[in-house]
Amino acid sequence: MASAREMRLRIRSVKSIAQVTSALETVSAAKVRRAIAAVNATRPYAEKSWKLLVHLARQPGHTSLHPLLAGRSEVKKILVVLISGDRGLAGAFNANIVKDTLDHFRNFPAQVSYIAVGRKGRDMLLRRRREVIAEFSDIPIAPSFASLSAVGHLVVDEYLQGRVDEVYLAYTDFHSMVKQDTVIRKLVPLDVQYADDRVVAYNVTHHKTTSVFDFEPDDSQILSGIIARFTELQVYQAILTSQASEQAARMVSMRNATDNARELISSLQMDYNKARQQAITNDMLDITGGAEAMAAMTKTKETA
Repeated sequence: MASAREMRLRIRSVKSIAQVTSALETVSAAKVRRAIAAVNATRPYAEKSWKLLVHLARQPGHTSLHPLLAGRSEVKKILVVLISGDRGLAGAFNANIVKDTLDHFRNFPAQVSYIAVGRKGRDMLLRRRREVIAEFSDIPIAPSFASLSAVGHLVVDEYLQGRVDEVYLAYTDFHSMVKQDTVIRKLVPLDVQYADDRVVAYNVTHHKTTSVFDFEPDDSQILSGIIARFTELQVYQAILTSQASEQAARMVSMRNATDNARELISSLQMDYNKARQQAITNDMLDITGGAEAMAAMTKTKETA
């Protein structure tokens, strides 16, 4: 059994850890509120833009409207935008998104490369010897669209230049503080039919329609701008909801760590009190034994 001094040092160490985890929980709670506000602020526009893209993809002759709507006859290269966090202490948040993504694309017949948004995802991909063509890290909470436009530009350019044949988004969708789900979604070319349950559509709530849009002044000029921008917007929205999921996971993880630390402190304090009581009892027994021994020696001398 550890000595009383060792227990005191351990109790002090655990209390320090509990203070750190409690502070991190408070910081994460503030950040998750900002992230959720950013998601809610952009969600209506992102949903409407996606509905427009889906409508365009359903129109007759949609493949001639814009290259981002036209699929390739043969898929040889796939690009995956993997969105993770820059820091740990978020439970299994980063490990889950990387594991689910790698499992999904493990048996794909095409070559798979990655754009890593987040330092943790980049490190895990490199340790597993996956091809990472670009990485973006140190992204602030609730970033502006302009600050993340480089990610969307890169995705669009890679497809338009013919370096990849399909682009997927892999991110963690925020539902609540305790529920976040991995989502893997085909981004380019837009396809409203999905064969894999994990590859899901994004908030397609409107009914199928056969109406055809007329564009003025010129459909090619309008579509060349809005389709690329709306595609970049989907990347931006995925990063925002992934940030909200990360901060929620970190807040819950730090709360659990704080609760566990407090339980451990209580257990250690009880063991420390028992050790002190045992030490006091042993001292009293030693004193009593010594007094009895001295009394016996005195009695022996008097008898002699």
